[in-house]
Amino acid sequence: MDRYEVEGHEVLKAEVKPTGNGAHIYVPKAWTGATVKV
Repeated sequence: MDRYEVEGHEVLKAEVKPTGNGAHIYVPKAWTGATVKV
């Protein structure tokens, strides 16, 4: 497994849920409008 370093304010570990032809990951509502990296 590769190792990556990401700078930021908070890290979240979550399960990706299948949705239609893609997938979603749910994040806290406080992150609305924020720039995130997945």
